[in-house]
Amino acid sequence: TAVILRMWQEQIEGLPGWQVHRHEGYRAITVDVTAFWRPALRNCPSKHYHPAANRALPAVIFGVIGEVGQIGGQRLACPLAFERVHPKDPSESRLWQELLRWAHRRLTPEDVAVMDAGVKLADVHAAGLEYYLLRLATNFTARRNQPLPYGGKGRKPVYGEKIRPLKRGYNGKTIAASSPDRAETWTEDGVAMRAEIWEDLILPGVIPAPQATTFRVYAIYDPAYTTPWLLATPLDLKAATVKAMYQDRWPVEQVPLSAKQMVGAHRQFVHADESIQRLPELA
Repeated sequence: TAVILRMWQEQIEGLPGWQVHRHEGYRAITVDVTAFWRPALRNCPSKHYHPAANRALPAVIFGVIGEVGQIGGQRLACPLAFERVHPKDPSESRLWQELLRWAHRRLTPEDVAVMDAGVKLADVHAAGLEYYLLRLATNFTARRNQPLPYGGKGRKPVYGEKIRPLKRGYNGKTIAASSPDRAETWTEDGVAMRAEIWEDLILPGVIPAPQATTFRVYAIYDPAYTTPWLLATPLDLKAATVKAMYQDRWPVEQVPLSAKQMVGAHRQFVHADESIQRLPELA
């Protein structure tokens, strides 16, 4: 598979008009997990959440890593690697660990790993990934990298101020969102966009320190969507750049979609351990 993907990459990069997408000098590298559903397969090695069923169903899952470019006015994801589940631990969490390790080893300082909310920010930090753009859950919270000021009584605060980028409801009450450090506005195709930004944040439970792993959170309000996009990155980028870079994650969805619907791999009847992994890879 690695040889085939390399030949595929050379073929695409050799096409006239192929242009890799870059944002403020950074190349977007999509990292995602896809599933080929096998509900009738006995001893299916893994499961994946199915939105229609609202639960995890038996599926063959593997990771897809690719660079995003454009040719003929259309965005495309050129796959760089496929990552199978670990034979002794076929869980999706273990697969994400392998994908993050791949990105940490292979990506250059000019590459940014762009990921959806299927992986947690704590796992990204644990993998040592320095250049990333990750979508967060709407109820995500963080803390400032400075302890709260001492009130004059009792123990001195250890943790920083709690930051909640988006308001949420709890027990019938509304918990207000934290005030942003700054905001940016811009126009995109005649539509007004707005972003609220929080800087120098750390994960909850981390004690503030100069050497702590910090990040920024962007809440991007697009009138086309009812819920704002909540994105985290350690890079100091314009909000418009962050939005465009995250949108470059979407073409990776075309790769399994084409394999399933155009090639027909959504109907699989192979059962051998190697075949159930090999067939979706080839498709």
